[in-house]
Amino acid sequence: MKVELIELFSRVIQVLQINMRWMTWNLFLAFIPLVLSVWLFRKKRGRSWVWWLGFTVFYAFLPNAPYLLTDIIHLIDDIRTIQSIWMITLVLFPVYAIVIFAGFEAYVISLINMGYYLHRIGKSQWIVRVELLTHALNAIGIYWGRFLRFNSWDFITQPDAILTKGVEELLGKQPLVIIAATFIILTVLHWLMKRVTLGFVRNNNDDLMMHTSNNHQL
Repeated sequence: MKVELIELFSRVIQVLQINMRWMTWNLFLAFIPLVLSVWLFRKKRGRSWVWWLGFTVFYAFLPNAPYLLTDIIHLIDDIRTIQSIWMITLVLFPVYAIVIFAGFEAYVISLINMGYYLHRIGKSQWIVRVELLTHALNAIGIYWGRFLRFNSWDFITQPDAILTKGVEELLGKQPLVIIAATFIILTVLHWLMKRVTLGFVRNNNDDLMMHTSNNHQL
């Protein structure tokens, strides 16, 4: 029994070590648009060519954040490998949940920052439309990344492949169904997470204001 537990634990460690490589890399890619969104949308700056370049890079890398949702397929493979309900529940599920949540939250905050920018320049009525357009573009980007194995930098390294193979794939029935389903998932999850995130921020701000007020009274 002890030998079996040691072997199982060793297998779990091995799986986690393999996963940490791609999880770390995917999270790094997911946080690039988040950092760019702060620079682009939260700070007052003119829309120079540098700003537009940063905006283009932001949109090129943005699909990497919700792309982590598709990494659930790795969880299925790991479950088949480990085959221990306790290790799966106590180790695998929490690790995957944290990574996927962090990636999608980066997507949500990036769009919140973009909405803040639109509100600041007097274009609040565009926020929902821009969000829906962004979900649609990201659904395409996720499909390209998962099924065609394109990367964000392929817009520079192989734009011809994106314009030919990438666009050609979009005309097929099955890709359109997958992209449409992805669009719906992104829209629903973003709607939910956006409200949770904004509610959390407001509660923290209210607590901070109350704490500050109490200190002034003292």
